[in-house]
Amino acid sequence: MRNRPARDTRIEAALRKAPARHRGWLRRFIGDRRGVAAVEFALIALPFFMLTFGLIEIVLVFILSTTLDYGVQEAARRVRTGELQATSANLAAFKTAVCGELFALMDCDTKLSLDVRKLDNFAASGGVGSPIGSDGEVKKGGFGFDPGSANEIVMVRAFYEWELVTPIISAPLANLSGNRRLIVSTATFRNEPF
Repeated sequence: MRNRPARDTRIEAALRKAPARHRGWLRRFIGDRRGVAAVEFALIALPFFMLTFGLIEIVLVFILSTTLDYGVQEAARRVRTGELQATSANLAAFKTAVCGELFALMDCDTKLSLDVRKLDNFAASGGVGSPIGSDGEVKKGGFGFDPGSANEIVMVRAFYEWELVTPIISAPLANLSGNRRLIVSTATFRNEPF
Protein backbone atom coordinates (compact mmCIF):
# COMPACT_ATOMS: atom_id res chain seq x y z
CA MET A 1 0.00 0.00 0.00
CA ARG A 2 1.44 3.36 -0.94
CA ASN A 3 1.78 6.24 1.48
CA ARG A 4 -0.63 9.09 1.04
CA PRO A 5 0.76 12.62 1.27
CA ALA A 6 -0.18 14.72 4.28
CA ARG A 7 -2.37 16.91 2.09
CA ASP A 8 -4.65 13.99 1.24
CA THR A 9 -5.10 13.08 4.89
CA ARG A 10 -6.01 16.68 5.72
CA ILE A 11 -8.57 16.70 2.92
CA GLU A 12 -10.03 13.42 4.15
CA ALA A 13 -10.25 14.84 7.69
CA ALA A 14 -12.03 17.96 6.38
CA LEU A 15 -14.44 15.81 4.36
CA ARG A 16 -15.30 13.70 7.44
CA LYS A 17 -16.28 16.91 9.26
CA ALA A 18 -18.57 18.00 6.42
CA PRO A 19 -22.24 16.99 6.49
CA ALA A 20 -22.90 13.60 4.90
CA ARG A 21 -25.08 15.02 2.12
CA HIS A 22 -22.20 17.28 0.89
CA ARG A 23 -19.36 14.78 1.01
CA GLY A 24 -19.97 13.34 -2.46
CA TRP A 25 -19.84 16.54 -4.45
CA LEU A 26 -17.02 17.97 -2.27
CA ARG A 27 -14.93 14.87 -2.98
CA ARG A 28 -15.60 15.22 -6.74
CA PHE A 29 -14.87 18.99 -6.66
CA ILE A 30 -11.53 18.57 -4.83
CA GLY A 31 -10.46 15.69 -7.08
CA ASP A 32 -11.34 17.46 -10.36
CA ARG A 33 -8.18 18.73 -12.10
CA ARG A 34 -9.57 19.61 -15.55
CA GLY A 35 -9.41 23.43 -15.24
CA VAL A 36 -6.09 23.71 -13.42
CA ALA A 37 -4.09 24.70 -16.51
CA ALA A 38 -6.58 27.41 -17.45
CA VAL A 39 -6.56 28.87 -13.95
CA GLU A 40 -2.77 28.79 -13.74
CA PHE A 41 -2.48 30.49 -17.13
CA ALA A 42 -4.98 33.14 -16.09
CA LEU A 43 -2.83 33.92 -13.06
CA ILE A 44 0.40 34.31 -15.03
CA ALA A 45 -0.96 35.68 -18.33
CA LEU A 46 -0.84 39.39 -17.45
CA PRO A 47 2.73 39.41 -16.08
CA PHE A 48 3.87 37.15 -18.94
CA PHE A 49 2.42 39.40 -21.67
CA MET A 50 3.64 42.58 -19.95
CA LEU A 51 7.19 41.20 -19.86
CA THR A 52 6.95 39.98 -23.43
CA PHE A 53 5.68 43.30 -24.79
CA GLY A 54 8.17 45.19 -22.63
CA LEU A 55 11.00 43.13 -24.09
CA ILE A 56 9.73 43.74 -27.61
CA GLU A 57 9.62 47.46 -26.89
CA ILE A 58 13.19 47.50 -25.57
CA VAL A 59 14.31 45.66 -28.70
CA LEU A 60 12.47 48.21 -30.87
CA VAL A 61 14.18 51.10 -29.09
CA PHE A 62 17.58 49.51 -29.72
CA ILE A 63 16.75 48.81 -33.37
CA LEU A 64 15.56 52.40 -33.89
CA SER A 65 18.65 53.73 -32.11
CA THR A 66 20.96 51.68 -34.32
CA THR A 67 19.04 52.66 -37.45
CA LEU A 68 19.22 56.35 -36.51
CA ASP A 69 22.96 56.02 -35.86
CA TYR A 70 23.40 54.50 -39.31
CA GLY A 71 21.34 57.23 -40.99
CA VAL A 72 23.26 60.01 -39.24
CA GLN A 73 26.65 58.49 -40.06
CA GLU A 74 25.75 58.06 -43.74
CA ALA A 75 24.30 61.57 -44.11
CA ALA A 76 27.16 63.12 -42.10
CA ARG A 77 29.62 61.63 -44.57
CA ARG A 78 28.20 64.04 -47.18
CA VAL A 79 28.95 66.94 -44.84
CA ARG A 80 32.44 65.67 -43.99
CA THR A 81 33.45 65.26 -47.63
CA GLY A 82 31.99 68.63 -48.68
CA GLU A 83 29.43 67.08 -51.02
CA LEU A 84 26.54 68.76 -49.18
CA GLN A 85 28.24 72.17 -49.06
CA ALA A 86 29.01 72.02 -52.81
CA THR A 87 25.30 71.72 -53.61
CA SER A 88 24.34 74.60 -51.27
CA ALA A 89 21.91 72.25 -49.51
CA ASN A 90 19.81 73.37 -46.57
CA LEU A 91 18.41 71.63 -43.48
CA ALA A 92 15.47 70.17 -45.44
CA ALA A 93 17.82 68.54 -47.95
CA PHE A 94 19.98 67.17 -45.14
CA LYS A 95 16.89 65.82 -43.37
CA THR A 96 15.88 64.11 -46.61
CA ALA A 97 19.36 62.55 -46.78
CA VAL A 98 19.07 61.24 -43.21
CA CYS A 99 15.53 59.94 -43.79
CA GLY A 100 16.65 58.16 -46.94
CA GLU A 101 18.93 55.99 -44.82
CA LEU A 102 16.34 55.02 -42.19
CA PHE A 103 14.67 52.20 -44.14
CA ALA A 104 11.22 53.80 -43.64
CA LEU A 105 11.20 52.70 -39.99
CA MET A 106 10.67 56.19 -38.60
CA ASP A 107 8.25 59.07 -39.09
CA CYS A 108 10.66 61.70 -40.39
CA ASP A 109 8.09 64.43 -40.97
CA THR A 110 6.98 65.13 -37.40
CA LYS A 111 9.18 63.20 -34.98
CA LEU A 112 12.71 63.72 -36.30
CA SER A 113 14.68 66.87 -35.43
CA LEU A 114 18.21 67.68 -36.61
CA ASP A 115 20.91 70.00 -35.33
CA VAL A 116 24.04 70.60 -37.42
CA ARG A 117 26.53 73.07 -35.99
CA LYS A 118 30.12 74.16 -36.37
CA LEU A 119 32.31 73.92 -33.24
CA ASP A 120 35.52 75.71 -32.24
CA ASN A 121 37.11 72.49 -30.92
CA PHE A 122 36.15 68.92 -30.04
CA ALA A 123 35.88 69.75 -26.33
CA ALA A 124 33.04 72.16 -27.13
CA SER A 125 30.82 69.22 -28.08
CA GLY A 126 30.41 68.42 -24.38
CA GLY A 127 29.00 71.86 -23.63
CA VAL A 128 26.16 71.75 -26.13
CA GLY A 129 23.65 70.72 -23.46
CA SER A 130 20.64 68.51 -23.26
CA PRO A 131 17.91 68.85 -25.86
CA ILE A 132 15.26 68.06 -23.21
CA GLY A 133 13.70 71.04 -21.46
CA SER A 134 12.46 71.24 -17.89
CA ASP A 135 8.91 70.59 -19.12
CA GLY A 136 9.91 67.17 -20.51
CA GLU A 137 9.71 68.30 -24.13
CA VAL A 138 12.39 68.68 -26.80
CA LYS A 139 13.86 72.20 -26.99
CA LYS A 140 13.81 72.79 -30.74
CA GLY A 141 14.61 76.51 -30.55
CA GLY A 142 18.38 76.05 -30.36
CA PHE A 143 18.68 73.80 -33.40
CA GLY A 144 20.31 75.06 -36.55
CA PHE A 145 22.12 74.10 -39.73
CA ASP A 146 25.75 75.12 -40.21
CA PRO A 147 27.75 72.35 -41.95
CA GLY A 148 30.96 74.42 -41.84
CA SER A 149 33.64 74.53 -44.48
CA ALA A 150 36.93 72.69 -45.08
CA ASN A 151 38.86 71.55 -41.97
CA GLU A 152 36.20 72.80 -39.54
CA ILE A 153 34.78 70.70 -36.71
CA VAL A 154 31.10 69.86 -37.14
CA MET A 155 28.63 68.11 -34.87
CA VAL A 156 25.50 66.48 -36.28
CA ARG A 157 22.77 65.51 -33.80
CA ALA A 158 19.53 63.74 -34.61
CA PHE A 159 16.62 63.44 -32.19
CA TYR A 160 13.70 61.07 -32.64
CA GLU A 161 10.65 61.03 -30.35
CA TRP A 162 9.40 57.46 -29.89
CA GLU A 163 6.09 56.77 -28.15
CA LEU A 164 6.37 53.86 -25.74
CA VAL A 165 3.53 51.33 -25.68
CA THR A 166 3.78 49.25 -22.50
CA PRO A 167 2.86 51.51 -19.57
CA ILE A 168 4.54 49.85 -16.57
CA ILE A 169 7.51 48.02 -18.06
CA SER A 170 8.63 50.95 -20.26
CA ALA A 171 8.38 53.62 -17.55
CA PRO A 172 12.15 53.54 -16.89
CA LEU A 173 12.76 54.08 -20.62
CA ALA A 174 10.71 57.29 -20.80
CA ASN A 175 12.80 60.46 -20.75
CA LEU A 176 10.13 62.77 -22.25
CA SER A 177 6.69 63.64 -20.97
CA GLY A 178 3.75 61.57 -22.18
CA ASN A 179 5.53 58.19 -21.89
CA ARG A 180 7.92 58.92 -24.77
CA ARG A 181 11.61 58.17 -25.34
CA LEU A 182 14.01 60.57 -27.04
CA ILE A 183 16.42 58.57 -29.19
CA VAL A 184 19.59 60.56 -29.88
CA SER A 185 22.38 60.01 -32.37
CA THR A 186 25.47 62.21 -32.61
CA ALA A 187 28.40 62.41 -35.02
CA THR A 188 31.28 64.82 -34.37
CA PHE A 189 34.07 65.09 -36.94
CA ARG A 190 36.49 67.40 -38.74
CA ASN A 191 35.57 68.19 -42.32
CA GLU A 192 38.00 67.04 -44.97
CA PRO A 193 40.06 69.64 -46.87
CA PHE A 194 37.69 69.79 -49.83
